[in-house]
Amino acid sequence: MSNNLSKVTSRALRLNVGFLLKEGIGFHREIIFDEPDASLSDDLTVHNLRGEVTLTRTPQGLYSQGQLRATIDYECSRCLTDFDQPVTVRLAELYHYPPESAPPDSPTIGDDVHLDLGPVVREDFLVSIPMHALCRPDCKGLCPQCGANWNEGPCDCRDEQIDPRLAVLAQLVARPDLEEEKTSE
Repeated sequence: MSNNLSKVTSRALRLNVGFLLKEGIGFHREIIFDEPDASLSDDLTVHNLRGEVTLTRTPQGLYSQGQLRATIDYECSRCLTDFDQPVTVRLAELYHYPPESAPPDSPTIGDDVHLDLGPVVREDFLVSIPMHALCRPDCKGLCPQCGANWNEGPCDCRDEQIDPRLAVLAQLVARPDLEEEKTSE
């Protein structure tokens, strides 16, 4: 990750909310996000981050709620091809202000009156990524013998391994004398 991308992202998800904190309870403001690339942390970069978040003034601080969509560079769990995985998250979080009044481990707004949505958005995106994402619903995967991608066409491997429990049945099918007995009956 370049430091330049990280700086852009921190500005995109780090909001100056001083004007909201001066307003009365119930005042709200809608924030629109439209970022082509956003590095949420060293381990997560998203593309086409779009959505809206409403910040509402509460007695405890600011309540954020909204929905964000983005795509994440991901690897198909069947064929190992890279693809863009769309992910949508819903946000609903209370940020306490002043920070001294916050319960332990609660998100806060710092004394500099900047609200950083980055950590919560990162966590929600990571939790929303499917465990076994597929590049497409009908992904055929890889050949277990040669590793060819079956989405690109069949391979030349022949599946001649027989389950040892079924070997007796294979011998019966291979015996022509059994076919003759069946037809003579």
